[in-house]
Amino acid sequence: MLTFVASHKLGLTYQLWHQVDTQSPRHGGESVAEVLKAHGVRHVFTLVGGHISPILVACEKMGIRVVDTRHEATAVFAADAVARLSGTVGVAAVTAGPGVTNTVTAMKNAQMAESPVLLIGGAAATLQKGRGALQDIDQLSLFKPLCKFCATVKTVREIIPVLRKAIAVAQSDTPGFPVFPVLFQCCLLWCL
Repeated sequence: MLTFVASHKLGLTYQLWHQVDTQSPRHGGESVAEVLKAHGVRHVFTLVGGHISPILVACEKMGIRVVDTRHEATAVFAADAVARLSGTVGVAAVTAGPGVTNTVTAMKNAQMAESPVLLIGGAAATLQKGRGALQDIDQLSLFKPLCKFCATVKTVREIIPVLRKAIAVAQSDTPGFPVFPVLFQCCLLWCL
């Protein structure tokens, strides 16, 4: 019993049940890019960070223009402008921790304008949640008052359905309102 508890606390149990498929030619970033491309997204605004780099690389490969900004709020303001001018979903992708928290003002602006903005936020790896990992904060509670849809994606399998739902919700009912799915780092690079 003590061995099981120790292996659980170290994350070894999780790794045993969630093995990486080393033969898979794809990663989660490619799934994100496919969904965005299928919904007509032509631009992704960002401040480049390690948590979201697989998304950005995949977007460039799929022909979605990645526009790097100097601040995360600027990325969301630009996505908001695209949403207002085109009527489609504006997309911003930012890294975890301060990258996400820096977008609060711009997300509130998008909410007040009822703009359909999709903010994709990176997060600490699932195994490191609650263990003092760098940039590990409770992002969902921060964005629930601002967005009409917030979700956490913990496995690669969840990426496509959650993104599809987020985009559908952003464009339904009252036109606009931002949405915020959080993608954990392990979903983008590998699944532990």
